[in-house]
Amino acid sequence: MTMPVTLSAAVEPDEQVSLWRDAWHRLRANRLAVFGLCIVVILVFVAVAGPWISPYDFLSQDLEATNQGPSMAHWFGTDDLGRDVLSRVIYGARTALLVAVVVTGIALAIGVTLGAIAGYVGGRVDAVIMWVTDMVMSVPSLLLVVVINTSLKPPLSAFMDARYLATHNPIWRQTIWIDFVLVFGSMALILWPPYARLVRAQVLSIRNRNYVTAARALGLTPGLILRRYVVPNALGPVIVAVSAGLGTAMVLESAFSFLGVGVRPPTPSWGNMISDGLRVWRTYPHLLAAPAAVLGLATVAFSFLGDGLNDALNPRQWRK
Repeated sequence: MTMPVTLSAAVEPDEQVSLWRDAWHRLRANRLAVFGLCIVVILVFVAVAGPWISPYDFLSQDLEATNQGPSMAHWFGTDDLGRDVLSRVIYGARTALLVAVVVTGIALAIGVTLGAIAGYVGGRVDAVIMWVTDMVMSVPSLLLVVVINTSLKPPLSAFMDARYLATHNPIWRQTIWIDFVLVFGSMALILWPPYARLVRAQVLSIRNRNYVTAARALGLTPGLILRRYVVPNALGPVIVAVSAGLGTAMVLESAFSFLGVGVRPPTPSWGNMISDGLRVWRTYPHLLAAPAAVLGLATVAFSFLGDGLNDALNPRQWRK
């Protein structure tokens, strides 16, 4: 008498299909995506290990070695104050990555929350949230950042000065925190609407599926259904959008610093380094070429990685 063959016996463990393992194999097969991933890993390592791998302090000046071209002592040359450009590019990577991660995280939290509520609840709530989303997207990003910086920076600076006079604590003299807070807040206000629209579209296609209907029948609250069943199943395209959004945030921070409304000197930022190099690029092209090349490479790497993740995680892209 032959025994029936069960599914678990017919399929060996090493032959079972894993969604994430298959996605990883597809990602590895994409050479441009692997290149982008390698550049991103190097960028993260440089940003984290910057103080230990930079040859000089980014504020160290040598007035006897100003505006020198690339050499063995200074691989990227020096600026008009004799500061090592390579060290400032390394520290600028920390600024760029910090801004990109924090801003994208804040924008993602806002966008996922509002998009999930709009898509699941629908009706007037959906209409109001989408109206706010469209209104924010219609405002020019540069205008919004300029308004926020010019209106909020003076009172914040005055508050910190008053706290320093009252406490004599040197931490209140660190005005760089004002720049970071304003940059994080203003850029997050710019970047959250695309995430909200993307999540809303995913939730609209998920909210009437059988497992969501079953969760409603069991009496689960809408908030619990969103957290457990709706949002986790809508995050696939969001992961792809986040990888591209990190590069977008880096470019925006550099653009705002270039225009003087972002992170300001002496804190190194690729944007303010490009701004300084642009004024003397005919005489000292290395001051512009080094930060611009690194920014361009980082942006292209995030773009390649985002395209690779889209091909790996999107079932419509899979080829048999």
